[in-house]
Amino acid sequence: MRLRIEFCYWLLFCLVSDFCPCLAFYLPGLAPVTFCEDSKGSEDCQTQIQLFVNRLDSVESVLPYEYDVFDFCKDDKEMRPSENLGQVLFGERIESSPYKFKFKENVKCKAVCTKTYKKDSQEDATRLDFIKMGMQLNYQHHWIIDNMPVTWCYDVEDNQKYCNPGFPIGCLVGSDGRPKDACVINGDFNKPKTFYVFNHVDIRIFYHNGTADGWTGARLVAATLEPKSINHADAKNLNCESTAPMAVPSQFENDVSIVYTYTVTFEKNDMIKWASRWDYILVSMPHTNIQWFSIMNSLVIVLFLSGMVAMIMLRTLHKDIARYNQVDQEDAQEESGWKQVHGDVFRPPRKGMLLSIFLGQGTQIFIMTFITLFLACLGFLSPANRGALMTCAVVLWVLLGTPAGYVSARLYKTFGGEKWKTNVLLTALLCPGIVFADFFLMNLILWVEGSSAAIPFGTLVAILALWFGISVPLTFIGAYFGFKKPAIEQPVRTNQIPRQIPEQSFFTKPIPGIVMGGILPFGCIFIQLFFILNSIWSHQMYYMFGFLFLVFIILLITCSEATILLCYFHLCAEDYHWWWRSFLTSGFTAVYLFIYAVHYFFSKLQIIGAASTFLYFGYTMIMVLIFFLFTGTIGFFACFWFVNKIYSVVKVD
Repeated sequence: MRLRIEFCYWLLFCLVSDFCPCLAFYLPGLAPVTFCEDSKGSEDCQTQIQLFVNRLDSVESVLPYEYDVFDFCKDDKEMRPSENLGQVLFGERIESSPYKFKFKENVKCKAVCTKTYKKDSQEDATRLDFIKMGMQLNYQHHWIIDNMPVTWCYDVEDNQKYCNPGFPIGCLVGSDGRPKDACVINGDFNKPKTFYVFNHVDIRIFYHNGTADGWTGARLVAATLEPKSINHADAKNLNCESTAPMAVPSQFENDVSIVYTYTVTFEKNDMIKWASRWDYILVSMPHTNIQWFSIMNSLVIVLFLSGMVAMIMLRTLHKDIARYNQVDQEDAQEESGWKQVHGDVFRPPRKGMLLSIFLGQGTQIFIMTFITLFLACLGFLSPANRGALMTCAVVLWVLLGTPAGYVSARLYKTFGGEKWKTNVLLTALLCPGIVFADFFLMNLILWVEGSSAAIPFGTLVAILALWFGISVPLTFIGAYFGFKKPAIEQPVRTNQIPRQIPEQSFFTKPIPGIVMGGILPFGCIFIQLFFILNSIWSHQMYYMFGFLFLVFIILLITCSEATILLCYFHLCAEDYHWWWRSFLTSGFTAVYLFIYAVHYFFSKLQIIGAASTFLYFGYTMIMVLIFFLFTGTIGFFACFWFVNKIYSVVKVD
């Protein structure tokens, strides 16, 4: 019991602080690797350090490429560590590299390989042109040592240090003689129309000695590097102190020979503990103050809406109900309009099957999002556990077919629907089918472009097997129990003849109300949305799940309260068509999400090329659809509870 109480306090602390994802990084039990020198090696202690390489990506292109696509040094005995579903879906392609080190063995200016390009060879020209394209679009290496990114740390504004989990292939000096950003780090890069390859890296590996903590050996706590461009005039007599850069002219007129080298040094650092070794990467991202501003902004919106809802519930509704429950109700009915539509407020909506399908899928997405964020906040889905976030989301979605089928069937039965087979099939296939069709089309483009983000055919078959083999049967099981249950009993009877709706003012008409309803929920999330889009399209690590979980709760409250407010105003105006309106009011937040994504594309990103643009908006449409179902479901059930509540406490003749 005491342990449970302590865990609750710890969880509460995580939710209100920015340290939650950092402190809990290794909660899942990612086992540390212990390293020793040759003379002290044992079965539990490794002496060899393997450097792995990941895909190369760019902020100017949505198309990532595998390391092997570029003509870099390759490992003779290539091996790939096992990849989970999330890594495959995200396009991560980790493989071994020829960069291999022995623990605590410093190496200075060692050659890895030499790449020679003959001017008369068309194949060599094609390979060199591809590397030039990578430099022109600022493609970045991503190297991994002991499951940690090898970072490139440099100074930014206000004397702050930023550690980037990647470093550029090289850089290009334009025809005006002005270098791109990657060229300003070192070297004399001043020739117009010239590419400079970063063919040398100074690697520093920091380790923590375990003697003081009672265990033998050492553990790696950081790995940094500094890329350099060095023209090794003599491949046999290397000089890594040379300041002459490795220049490649834009026109392939002479033979080009590039020697790739490295220097590695080991440094002891007992100040950094293994469990907090990611902190220096994440702390270098100055987001905390902005995040707290986002939270405070969202809380102000929630307090404003809560005050409005409380005023309606405690004052206006209380007085209305008191008057309605008096013996003489004729005068009371003339003063307010929401009770006058009691005979029509639960009239089944048009397109009730489609609404029930959306609500079933929205319920599935809501539960999946809640559990995923909760586990991420506890540290189970941290960046250290690669691909775990996407894997968890996909597996949860597959396993949550039962609540989707149950909610859809129960509501469809409440609406008086009789085509239960069509309802079940569409619940299981409609929205997932739209997402899969969009995803498959994007994958075809990635296949054509030869990108590493293209999902292998076997993985697509596995996804279809999960969908049709697990999710669809679970949806049928949920629908079976949903149809066996009686229809939801409404607190008032529905009249046979529909009541005529009076002329509405501009603000109580459906479209203006729906458009206004999505503004406040979007205001709660747009700052957090900026960081999420950065993590997806600018390849920045997202780790602030504590903040994201708080914003998720705030979004839930905001969507509910905004929908309840507008629903009450429409009922007072004697407009009883609230079913679809409650769903679309909060669901319209997805439209603002799409508008913001368009703004983000043109103002923040530097993406060029038709394929990259098409991929960006294709994946954005998937996000918008999922968010539409998610927010619309929240608004519907909040309004459904509110309408049932107010009509259950009034006396109706």
